[in-house]
Amino acid sequence: MGADGIQLRDVTFRYPGGDEPVLTGASLTIEPGTFTAIVGGNGSGKTTLCKTFNGLIPHFFDGSLTGTISVCGTSTRESNVAALSRSVGYVFQDFENQLVQETVRDDVEFAPLNYGLDDYAARATEALEAVGLAHLDDRFIWELSGGQQHLVALAGVLAMDPTFIVIDEPAAQLDPQHARQTYETLRRLHEQQGKTIVVIEHHTEFVADYCEDIVLVSDGTVAWKEPVAVGLNRLDDLLANDIHPPQVTSIAHEIGEVAGSFDGNRYPVTVDEGVRAFDAAFERRADGGAEPMASGGRSHRATDHCRDSSRAGDPLVMLDGVAHGYPTLREGYTTVLEDLSVTLHADDRVALVGANGAGKSTLLRLITGIESPDEGRVTVLGRDTNEARPEELADDTVYIHQNPEEMFVEDTVRKDVAYYLESRGAPDVDQRVDDVIEYLDLAALADRDGRLLSLGQQRRASLAIGLATDPTVVLLDEPTGSLDLQSRREVTAMLEKAESRVETVVVASHDLQLVAAWADRVIVLDEGGIVGDGPPGAVFGDTELLASTGLRQPQVVELGDRLGATRPVLTSDEMVRLVGHERNSNSRHRRDERAVRTERRSTHGDDT
Repeated sequence: MGADGIQLRDVTFRYPGGDEPVLTGASLTIEPGTFTAIVGGNGSGKTTLCKTFNGLIPHFFDGSLTGTISVCGTSTRESNVAALSRSVGYVFQDFENQLVQETVRDDVEFAPLNYGLDDYAARATEALEAVGLAHLDDRFIWELSGGQQHLVALAGVLAMDPTFIVIDEPAAQLDPQHARQTYETLRRLHEQQGKTIVVIEHHTEFVADYCEDIVLVSDGTVAWKEPVAVGLNRLDDLLANDIHPPQVTSIAHEIGEVAGSFDGNRYPVTVDEGVRAFDAAFERRADGGAEPMASGGRSHRATDHCRDSSRAGDPLVMLDGVAHGYPTLREGYTTVLEDLSVTLHADDRVALVGANGAGKSTLLRLITGIESPDEGRVTVLGRDTNEARPEELADDTVYIHQNPEEMFVEDTVRKDVAYYLESRGAPDVDQRVDDVIEYLDLAALADRDGRLLSLGQQRRASLAIGLATDPTVVLLDEPTGSLDLQSRREVTAMLEKAESRVETVVVASHDLQLVAAWADRVIVLDEGGIVGDGPPGAVFGDTELLASTGLRQPQVVELGDRLGATRPVLTSDEMVRLVGHERNSNSRHRRDERAVRTERRSTHGDDT
C-alpha cells in the first residue's frame, strides 16, 4: 500500500555549509488519498522534509543526503523535479517566488502550457474557479493582495492536476474567511477528486477541523504520526515542540489541571466537541445554572465607530477624509481606501483587522509617509505627511515589515541596529545599540546575521532596529504570521515591552487570537472604510459585523458564545475561570435546590 504513496526511510540531510543536519534519520509514509498535517516548531525541519517529496531535495537544493525517498514507487534520486511535479504539486511558504508571469491567467497557464498540454486554458479556468479567483483572471500579479497571490500560486499547482498537493502554511497570509475557503477547497479536492493533501501548518484549529492525520517533526526526525484526535491530545509533546494546541483543547487541559479531572476519555479538539464537553459545566437548561445571553452577543455592537474621546489619550495620528488607491493598466485605478477618517491616541493598543485587500497595510504605509493620500490629509504628531519626508517621519514612526528580513542589510544584528541610527545622524550610537539589545534580550543574537535567524528571531531583531530610534508610534504588519508557540510568546512579550518605550502600538493582523488577547481597540476595515471600531469584546461579539467582513470569532470566543457566556470570552484563561466559576455556582445552586426540596418534603410530611 505504501508503494503507491510517498515513502521516506532513514533520511538524513545537511545543507551545504551547515554544521548539523536538518533531517536526521527521518522516516515517514504518506498514504494515497489522505489529508495529513505536518507540524513542528520553527527550525524543526518540517519544510525541508516536505521538499524531499517532489525532488527539490536533492535536485534543486544541494547538500548531503542519505536514505531513500520514493513517490509511487519511483525513487526521487532517479527522477527529476520536472517529472515529479506532475505527481507532487508544491506551494511554497514564500509563494511569491513561484509567480513567474505578469497576469493571473498567464501564471496559472504557465506550467501546463510549458508541458505541452493542449487543454492548458481549460485547466487554468478550472483551477481559478476552484480557488475563487476566476473574476481576477486578467489582473496583474502586482495588483493583488498577498493573500490573493497565495491563491494564484495554489491555482498554478492545481492546473497540473497532481496526485499529491503539498502546501506550506496555507493559512499564514490569509484572512479567516479566505483561509477557511482555502481549506474547504483542499477538502473538496480530497473528498471529491481523491487528492492526497499535505499541509505544513502552525494553526492547529485548521488541523482539527480538516485533517485526518498529524505528523510531529522534532529536531529533524519524525517523532510520530497519529490520527488528528489522538495527536492533538499529546499535549506534552506539542508544547515541548512549541506547537499551540487548539484553544478548546488547552482550555480542557487547564480545567482538568484545576479541577483534578475532566469528563471524557480525551480532550476536545474542535468547537463542536468543546460545546458538548463543557455544556454540563454551564448548566443552561431549565434545571438551573448560568443564564445565557442572546446568541452571538449582539448586545455588543461595534458598527458605530465613533470612539469616546473623553477616555482617549492625546491624538497622535489623524487621517481625515483619506482616499488612496493604485493605478492599473486595464481599469485605470483601483480604490483601496475611500473617505476614511480615524484618530489614533496615546496609550492605544490598536489592531487593524479585515479581509485580504481591505487596506490594512496601505493604512500603515500612509501613516509612515511611504505613501501619500490621493485625497484627504494624514498628520503624525501634528505634521502633514505630504509636507515631510518619510525619513523625517521615521524618527517618530517605525514600520516593522511583514517580511522582517527586508530590514537587514549588514552581517550582524548589532551592525544593522547601528546602521539605521548612523544613517539618521543619531548621537551615542554604541550606547543606544547596547541599550536596545539588552532591553529586548537579544545579546545571544547580536553578532549573528539577521538574514539567517528564525522568523521569530528576525521579528525581535527588526523591532530592535525600530526601537533604537526612540519612536513615538510603532506599526507592525502581521507580527505573528507563520510563528510557532514560543515565537508567538516572544512577539507578544515584545509588544508588551515596546509599550513602555513608545506611546502607541498599531498591529495589522489576521491573527485574531492575538488581537483578542492583546488589543484594547480593534478597527475593522472593509470596502475602503472603517465599519467597526471598539474594544475586542464589542467587535468579536458582533457576529453580523464579522460575517459581513469575512472575519470569524477566535475559537475561545465562539466557544463562549455557543455556551451562553454573558459576555464575549477573549482568552483561554478567561474561559477556564468562567467554567470553574459556573461549576462552583452550579454546584451551590444544586445544593440549594436540594435543601429547598428537602425542607418542602419535611414540611409537607409534618402537615399530613
